[in-house]
Amino acid sequence: MTTQFQINDPSLESQWRAIILFGKNSATYKFAFAKSLLGLIEQERTKISLEELSIPFADSIVEHLRKSDKQGNSTSSKFLSGCRNFINQSISKDELYSLTEKYGFVNVIDAFQNVNGGVIPDRFYEKNFSQGKKEIVITDNLLKIKELFQYRNFDQEVEARWNLVETAWNLQINPNLLEVQYDEDKSIFFIESNLMRRIDITSVRDSLNGYQKGKCFYSYQDISINKNDKNLCEVDHFLPHANKLSHSKIGANINGVWNLVLADSSINLHKKAKIPEKRFLQRLFNRNEFYIESKHPLAETIINQTGLTKESRRKFLETQYNIALAHSIQQWKPNIELIGTF
Repeated sequence: MTTQFQINDPSLESQWRAIILFGKNSATYKFAFAKSLLGLIEQERTKISLEELSIPFADSIVEHLRKSDKQGNSTSSKFLSGCRNFINQSISKDELYSLTEKYGFVNVIDAFQNVNGGVIPDRFYEKNFSQGKKEIVITDNLLKIKELFQYRNFDQEVEARWNLVETAWNLQINPNLLEVQYDEDKSIFFIESNLMRRIDITSVRDSLNGYQKGKCFYSYQDISINKNDKNLCEVDHFLPHANKLSHSKIGANINGVWNLVLADSSINLHKKAKIPEKRFLQRLFNRNEFYIESKHPLAETIINQTGLTKESRRKFLETQYNIALAHSIQQWKPNIELIGTF
């Protein structure tokens, strides 16, 4: 089953990201399972028992539970209760792993590869529970991911998505009031709680990269969110920050998530404060719609900032673009541009 995100792009990277960004979020088990699978890629394992898989899976959940207690929508969970008991030192690590094997994978193994009501075209694993076995068999599709450039970004993207989801659940803010804000100096997203206390969520680069398929917004070259890489991407205002007062007069926040994109550093240096050619406005609209498809909290923020319907959001972008264009001498395009898929 494909999503709008995968149209014109059946790649393994796109299928992986569709799971992480658009799969159902009733609990954060999906993210723990994803991190466990990434660990298997590193080890180049072809199969693993649930007993072995329980270790990285439980460890990831416990790590997040220590920071954010709500990791699912269910009012009760034997697995999460067991993880909390381990944190409180009521049970041993061996007991935690045994409990994880029994209760932790009840739904996640069957549901992980489902997106939009169907299974992804190229499965990353098969379940083998025959003849007393309880294991998953890794397919070549998962192992091939390691050979791809975007593999280096996946762990950070999973972690960023996990942080966004659990923050929204734990704050219990009315979606209509939810506003993910951008700290330009630190390049992070943050939220102010009901007590007006600032809560830093995650890196802007880590959060946005998946929705751009790991590509520079303008040139469509591969970009990296790894701080140690020479080609670390930059956060760019699609419409220049210099005109923020003109936009704010009609209630638009130029620092809003809707206007932030990731760009190759050399491309961004060339762009500076210029206005991109209008054809890029459709790409910005598509990217923002990916946020909305993926559900909270970036979805609610985009809707609150740009409009309740697709029509109103498109009109909003047109209006903001025209305001920016009125303050610009010329339109800009990148000196390098590959064919994009969104």
